[in-house]
Amino acid sequence: MPLEDLMVFHKLARSLTSSLELESILRAILEQMNRFISAELWALLMLDESRQELYYALTGSGDGSALKELRVRVGEGLAGWVAERGQTLILPEAEDDPRMKSMRSQNGFHFRSAVAIPIRGRRGTHGVLEIFNPDLSRNSDYTIAFLHILADYAAIAIENAQDVSRVQQLTITDDVTGLFNARHLYTLLERQIAHLNQSQHGFSLLFLDLDRFKQVNDKYGHLVGSELLGAFGHKLQSMSRAEDICFRYGGDEFVVLMPETGPEAALAASERLHARLTETVFRMRNGLEISIGSSVGIASCPQDGQTVHAILGVADKRMYSVKATGRGRVSD
Repeated sequence: MPLEDLMVFHKLARSLTSSLELESILRAILEQMNRFISAELWALLMLDESRQELYYALTGSGDGSALKELRVRVGEGLAGWVAERGQTLILPEAEDDPRMKSMRSQNGFHFRSAVAIPIRGRRGTHGVLEIFNPDLSRNSDYTIAFLHILADYAAIAIENAQDVSRVQQLTITDDVTGLFNARHLYTLLERQIAHLNQSQHGFSLLFLDLDRFKQVNDKYGHLVGSELLGAFGHKLQSMSRAEDICFRYGGDEFVVLMPETGPEAALAASERLHARLTETVFRMRNGLEISIGSSVGIASCPQDGQTVHAILGVADKRMYSVKATGRGRVSD
């Protein structure tokens, strides 16, 4: 192998392992591919495991804008076929291939030939490299071999990035409820305050404490209590607005951060959320059904303070005021 080609592989390895940010890795993949192979359009699809679909993470060369919104189910189409089987597919004449059917009407692009290569690692297929109308007139076997090496390096880099992401996620996630933890709450509050001048509405914070949760632990045991906390956290997240961020603050206390939300809107949203949670019946794994109330305090920034401790302190104080005067309501 010529020294020049060895240097290409050396640069490839360095570029794909120099970052643990997934987006940087994906861009490095396409950059290296673009340097080595001439094609009218190339794209990188990533696997959405929960939906068993591939989506176009990045496109390069030509006009790939029409592909951005396209999703491909595993097993269907060119990329889906490759992802399902984990095999490279080379189509010298792609026009009449049934696996190209979904691609034929994309922005008038003429698909004459195609190469699709799976990105497979230890944990299975992560994505698919697609190259359309490539120039394989010379050294085609060598070029395909290079693309396989690229895909192998890419799989290693992607899995490393995913591992780091999982570790980072564990440091900011509560293991009982799956919500973010108090450490991450402080980080996000600091960011919200730092960007306060860019927002017209500021933000609000809901501080929620479960009523008489100790009685659940005393009567049914801590395992049921932990299960109830997990179920409550899940409901809190699913019933909150899409833009809101939920946290387990500690014990039986929860926080909902409401970006771009002033006092009046926060009160209305909190009262709706509180009512829905109060009406919820939580069914435990042993068949036990539990309903539980909550007391809520709200604080808004900048109206109630402009520091993390000030905002949390006001919300906490208002929540305890509800506790002291009958529980089961929202106080602003």
